Amino acid sequence: MKLSDFDFRLPDELIAQHPTAERGASRLLHLVGNSGELFDRRFGDLLQIVEAGDVLVMNDTRVIKARLTGTKATGGKIEVLVERVLDSHRVLAQVRASKTPRAGGKLLLDHGVSAEVLGRQGEFFELSFDACNDVYALLDRAGQVPLPPYVAHHPDEADAARYQTIYARTPGAVAAPTAGLHFDADLLAAIESRGVRLAWVTLHVGAGTFQPVRVETVTDHKMHSEWYTVPQQTVDAVLAAKAAGHNVVAVGTTTLRALESAAAEGLRAGSAETALFIVPGYRFRVVDRLVTNFHLPRSTLLMLVSAFAGMGNVRNAYRHAIEQRYRFFSYGDAMLIERNDI
Repeated sequence: MKLSDFDFRLPDELIAQHPTAERGASRLLHLVGNSGELFDRRFGDLLQIVEAGDVLVMNDTRVIKARLTGTKATGGKIEVLVERVLDSHRVLAQVRASKTPRAGGKLLLDHGVSAEVLGRQGEFFELSFDACNDVYALLDRAGQVPLPPYVAHHPDEADAARYQTIYARTPGAVAAPTAGLHFDADLLAAIESRGVRLAWVTLHVGAGTFQPVRVETVTDHKMHSEWYTVPQQTVDAVLAAKAAGHNVVAVGTTTLRALESAAAEGLRAGSAETALFIVPGYRFRVVDRLVTNFHLPRSTLLMLVSAFAGMGNVRNAYRHAIEQRYRFFSYGDAMLIERNDI
């Protein structure tokens, strides 16, 4: 497989810059993987599609205000994007500056925040914030919502609320699990009342989710690592649904990756790092249906959904979505994909 196999042309005006006025007001393109059939729906139609006995699994990670700006001691402009919180005062972060920061250097950030560069781990810098005993509180005070690079406007209070799922509770993500942005409390309550069990995983989405694939041969790409946990209650719910012949519905590619990572040797509860790279040919062990947004061309997420539904089916679905003027990417419309088992 070549990177060019996952390319497509998207008109700029279809890249959603803001969320819909209300959660749940988006459109839903339903793709049946085995047949390739497409159905144009509204997101609320998900209530009629899921069935009693199914389990709906969601990622409860919470987006932190991971973007910081400021100057170096020499006066140059700098931007810090936190990748991972290490402890009460240390983080791993991407640092954009005119010159590469060196160990021992100081970063002077806005809102009176300063940090020392401790060293480098691959593409990330290890930073220690001065006089800090709670990184999350510091970021909440001084940071900005880390909107994706294709969202052109400066983050505001509306983004702070809407670039976050209503069930976010475990801080650590630097990008939202965007498939979950469509759910409001009423829809989740109605789904649960229908007899669908709600279950949770945590996967802290890293900044690497926006990094482009830079190799033409897809299998040469190395995924960034992300931390996840799958609770025992979720394992029990998934196994019970499977045993009864019901569907496991993953809300988002992050949820799918957490479940599939935990099922490498039979689904087990626990926490670990995952660098699972799902491409066509992957054999899915857990997830039967996937709720997801539309993804960037030439991205690992587009490769994942192509593995789930079939490359030809996804290519046709994206062509249809463009023709029908669906809204793309984080603030855009959604898909419901039924796995291709052929």
